[in-house]
Amino acid sequence: MDSLLVVYHALPSMLSGSLVTVGNVTISLAMGLVLGVPLAVAQVYGGPWLRRLVALYVWFFRGVPILVLLFLCYGLFISLGLPADPFLVCCLVLGCTSTAYQSQIFRGAIESLPQGQLNAARALGMGETTGICTIILPQAMRLSIPGWANEFSILLKDSAICYVLGTQDIMARTSFVAARTHEHLALYAAAGCIYFLLTLVVLKVLRRLEEKVHVPGYSSGMGSEGMGVG
Repeated sequence: MDSLLVVYHALPSMLSGSLVTVGNVTISLAMGLVLGVPLAVAQVYGGPWLRRLVALYVWFFRGVPILVLLFLCYGLFISLGLPADPFLVCCLVLGCTSTAYQSQIFRGAIESLPQGQLNAARALGMGETTGICTIILPQAMRLSIPGWANEFSILLKDSAICYVLGTQDIMARTSFVAARTHEHLALYAAAGCIYFLLTLVVLKVLRRLEEKVHVPGYSSGMGSEGMGVG
């Protein structure tokens, strides 16, 4: 009963921390989307050196643990005399990491589309950039929604580690109250429920978006026949 009372009193603070967590994840996802699409296009349609540079970026951010990246970025900001705001550092690190993962999601979606579509656009006199932006990317973005939803759930869980830099997110506030009350089990169980509910709500929204933009009879990997092109 005492544990429930502690959770009840700590809940407003933890919910306030959820706003910080949501803000962190939202900014990081947006950054990954804005930067991930161009990197995916560069990796599919770019020259050899550009593809190697993108592959190196992806390899680095997928290979180094986020905790190490957080400390590296924080230390770099301090060394350069820049304001090392924990929230900013966390958004930057998670955004760069999400960019690497999202670029591979979009790359897979682009490569799953029939190559003949871009060739047909060129045959009609359409430039390659215009063809990619108006024909390839709209389809690829639609096909990427399931992978993008998965990236959100992973990023939300990864954001829990940002409390080590002092961001006032769910984990930081939970740890603070747990250290004072010693009710670790109940408090961390409540934090887990908050993370679960956040994931559930956003995944349901993305699922509805996927259903809304779904084209009946169309799926990735279809040939020109499946697209109704003779």
